[in-house]
Amino acid sequence: MPALSRRALIGGATAAAAVAGLARPAWATVPVRRDRRRVVIIGSGFGGAVAALRLTQAGVPVTLLEQGRRWPVAPGSDTFPTVATLDERALFYGSAPELFGRPLSPAPYAGIFNATPSPTMTVMSGVGYGGGSLTYQGMSLVPDRAVFEHEFPAGLDYDELATEHYAEVARMLRLATAPDELIASAPYRAARTFRERALAAGQSVEKIPMPIDWSYALRELRDELPPSFTNGDCALGANNGGKHSLDVTYLKAAEETGLLEVRLLHRVTDVARTAAGEWEVTAARTDLRGTRQETVVLTSPTLVMGAGSVGTTKMLVRAAATGAIPDLPDAVGRGWGTNADRIYVWSDPLRGFGTPQGGPVVFGSKDWSDPARATTIIQASIPPIGIAGLDLDPRSTMMVGYGVSAARGHFAYDGLTDSANLRWLPEGDHAVQYGAIAPRAHQIAGLGSVLVDTNALVPSTWHPLGGVNMGEACDLEGRVLGQKGLYVLDGALLPGTAAACNPSMTIAAVAERAMKRIVRDDVGVVV
Repeated sequence: MPALSRRALIGGATAAAAVAGLARPAWATVPVRRDRRRVVIIGSGFGGAVAALRLTQAGVPVTLLEQGRRWPVAPGSDTFPTVATLDERALFYGSAPELFGRPLSPAPYAGIFNATPSPTMTVMSGVGYGGGSLTYQGMSLVPDRAVFEHEFPAGLDYDELATEHYAEVARMLRLATAPDELIASAPYRAARTFRERALAAGQSVEKIPMPIDWSYALRELRDELPPSFTNGDCALGANNGGKHSLDVTYLKAAEETGLLEVRLLHRVTDVARTAAGEWEVTAARTDLRGTRQETVVLTSPTLVMGAGSVGTTKMLVRAAATGAIPDLPDAVGRGWGTNADRIYVWSDPLRGFGTPQGGPVVFGSKDWSDPARATTIIQASIPPIGIAGLDLDPRSTMMVGYGVSAARGHFAYDGLTDSANLRWLPEGDHAVQYGAIAPRAHQIAGLGSVLVDTNALVPSTWHPLGGVNMGEACDLEGRVLGQKGLYVLDGALLPGTAAACNPSMTIAAVAERAMKRIVRDDVGVVV
């Protein structure tokens, strides 16, 4: 249905409801506030945070909208929930009521995770000021040249990214590998076991760079701090601090310029282009329970989408279908991938791995010899699981794999629900998952071990990528084709893959590269 007639239909239905005396939704009675801003950024993850810092450093005032809350930590804090004590803080209101395959029915709350389900794939994402950096384990991998150039558009200069932008992200996040003193301690037996088994199987092993100040973990060993890293409780957030998440790195630096306006608990509901060619963003300002307090409408010549692969893609697909942005590229909504995520529970009934298990991640194993089949496997700790106050030894730990896959899904608009939904084939990543990742995982586990493939039980990804892909819907700097002043700088920009790596480093490095050019070429002209 054409956009104009659809809007007329909605308007007619609204008028009819009013005449009939039907009750309006509660949010319709809240006040509406309209403001104008120079730049609006939606989302505070790796793309949005980079954009916020580089624009404010260039003297551009920025308004950042984040649907979640701040999660401040200090030694001994109880800011984040733990796996053993999951509560309302675990899930963002409106999320699918499950986490780690476990059903949860907490009271509505602006929690730390959002689960977006579809019939064949559940997408997990972090929510809060700092986006996924608050909850990700922190594996900060950089793809090598061969794998990167196999997966990314030719116009991206690998040498520039490697020497300048990946290096800058590593500096900002203060990456470091775990010290040998820590690895030798009792809580890190599982990490040592992974290294031993992988080497025995002829696999490569190396320390994984992490955005962690490992002195916090050493202080935990000395009982100077309560356990968080050293017992794996950091899986949902590092309560003692010591994790260099975006809120204490990029975003803090942006705030210190005095040019960043942060609006928390602002859930964007609509994006549209005005008749004058500017951008209109409608958001619900809520309380912590998700109750709308105010409707905020911001108009700006520049809009940066940083709401994550799913958030950004769903908003733009819906905007195209409803006529809010009627001439978006046809490629919007396409090219979406899972990064071929695989999560295994690795059990060794005879030998076990010890408890508690230190985390978050120490070692990984790469097989990047064939860029078309490149895979990475890491070991991650299992947090304490307690019953009646006792910590149980599950005699298990975790292996996580991801790799290169050609499988892609897409988002399609559903007029009945007025939403964009994921379409993903169940067998999408099977070639790499069963042909490359699983065989390597079994080799590392060795005889006497049992691997349970959690993705076979609950298909899911923690690394959604693509949907507004560079080279198809956007240029390499995230400028949406044919849409002056509209940028995509988050996981949606990547081509459905991070080249056998956790995507955080590449999202941030691609954003750094883009912002170098946007500040040089667009500020004062478009921005």
